[in-house]
Amino acid sequence: MSKILHGIAGALVALGAAGTGLALAVHAGHIYTGADQPHPPIVSKLLEWARERSIMRESEGITPPANLAEPERARRGAGNYAAMCAGCHLAAGQETSELRTALYPQPPNLVQAGKSSAIADPSRLAARQFWIIKYGIAASGMPAWSKSGMEDEAIWDLVAFLHVLPTLSTEKYRQIVAASDGHSHRGADTPHPPAAATRTRGKPDPHPNSHSHDKHSH
Repeated sequence: MSKILHGIAGALVALGAAGTGLALAVHAGHIYTGADQPHPPIVSKLLEWARERSIMRESEGITPPANLAEPERARRGAGNYAAMCAGCHLAAGQETSELRTALYPQPPNLVQAGKSSAIADPSRLAARQFWIIKYGIAASGMPAWSKSGMEDEAIWDLVAFLHVLPTLSTEKYRQIVAASDGHSHRGADTPHPPAAATRTRGKPDPHPNSHSHDKHSH
């Protein structure tokens, strides 16, 4: 027992020393924050740990809709994915993009991600995806799409599409996007309550009206 207590005490001291060292490095400006270089491993691990624990906690109360696997949901989500997500997360048959290359941390390749997800429970994976799309991830480039007015039903349609995306060939991807309604959901020009008022985990959006947007171009 004494050896165990000494071991725990030693670990706490080491953790405290590491934390103090990191704080001093931050204060001295030695933690580089440019997007052209990766963080030091200890910073990356800490941020990844904090992110994953937060997403797990925040998404645990979300229940996916019973009809999430219906093809109509994926069809509707395809147009929004092509307009809002493919620039960072890629499309079937696409190896990289201008925006994705310039971002750090680099967004996951969602064409491949579903094939090797560490989350075995499809319901938990769907809840995680819904939460990330709705609330975003701070300081990562991932937007909180709910703040621009995207309603819950459209977010679930996007989640439905993510679940079929890894199975699509380049041609099938183009076909489902062409068959979709394009970039279509309630947007920022539609009056909606502040984000704090709508931040109800997994509950229906109080303003289900929708409209179509033209595809972005530059």
